[in-house]
Amino acid sequence: MAVPLSYSWRNLKTRRLTTVLTAGGMALVVFVFTATLMLAEGLRQTLVSTGSPGNAIVLRKGSETEVQSGIERVAASAMTTRPEIALGGDGQGLYARESVVLIGLTKKSTGKVSNVVIRGTQPASLALRPQVHLLSGRLPRPGTPEIMVGKAVAKGFAGAEIGQSLRFGKRQWPIVGIFDAGATGFTSEIWGDADQLMPAFGRNAYSIVLAGLREPGLFAAYKEAIEADPRLQAEVWQETRYYEKQSDMMRKFLTVLGVSLTLIFSLGAMIGAMITMYSSVAGRVAEIGTLRAIGFTRGAILAAFLMESTLLGLLGGLAGVGLAAGLSFVTFSTTNFQTFSELAFQFSLTSWIIGLSLGFSVFMGVVGGFLPAVRASRMNIVEALREA
Repeated sequence: MAVPLSYSWRNLKTRRLTTVLTAGGMALVVFVFTATLMLAEGLRQTLVSTGSPGNAIVLRKGSETEVQSGIERVAASAMTTRPEIALGGDGQGLYARESVVLIGLTKKSTGKVSNVVIRGTQPASLALRPQVHLLSGRLPRPGTPEIMVGKAVAKGFAGAEIGQSLRFGKRQWPIVGIFDAGATGFTSEIWGDADQLMPAFGRNAYSIVLAGLREPGLFAAYKEAIEADPRLQAEVWQETRYYEKQSDMMRKFLTVLGVSLTLIFSLGAMIGAMITMYSSVAGRVAEIGTLRAIGFTRGAILAAFLMESTLLGLLGGLAGVGLAAGLSFVTFSTTNFQTFSELAFQFSLTSWIIGLSLGFSVFMGVVGGFLPAVRASRMNIVEALREA
């Protein structure tokens, strides 16, 4: 015969103060755990959203990032004549040969210098990235030193508003527009004409070739053709996979750090739950003896106290996830360890994070309540009833 669930719930309500304090400790641990997972997932989603499955990105063989890559003009031309490449609205091939470099700008919040990606683009760059749209001002004119900045750059860095100019590459670059790219990494970039930016930085080679394919299924054929040509010395990535790879190092670091901190904090939370449950058992000795006398088995008593600690953990988990959900509206800015440039992204709460966080809170409750539950189930009926 099982002890009703209402019995466990009623006992938690009776001891409201200790229930709230213990659940609150668990909630803080779950909050840290959930926030860490949200941060890592937000980073991954931002970089994955930066790419398109219909685009192929070509880098020099062995290059880990766009900044490290260099593709000579002759090789870049050969990469853009393949039949797998789609045609744009003007009947020309839908591709862009781009240069990517880093410049240092001063952050408004700290006054310190941080790296920002500046991308030298071509007319097809916008068509290849439909998520990028002008927010205010106008597009830079080809063949001029005009630039436009991403929304995160305009918001986070000094001197990055329309009408102002940035100085780099030994010249002034007037800002004529601010663009938004949604939850992608492009929002943290500066765009200008590739043919203007390359001489300013003393570059003769492009960083990447971005090709829009006629259909995503042609990626394998395009990749095989480019990588098989020994003259090109290049490797081809599907754009979404490339940017997802860029998030791996930072995402793993955040996850390991968060899980490590959570495990340390969880020890305190589980000890707190254990103390709470031992106190509960000590205060209900006669009650436990009565339950055993009227026919409830040791297993039923064990299950009842485990259920009580599980409910305690679940309450803490729900509170912790609820607190962490508020972070979904927060934009976080940090250095991408892969590119060493500033990247803005949001915390992202998904169903698997909610499930994992609640599962972790239940685990803390079960572990914290196991030994007290075992003690309650092993009480001698006669000795327990003497307490009545």
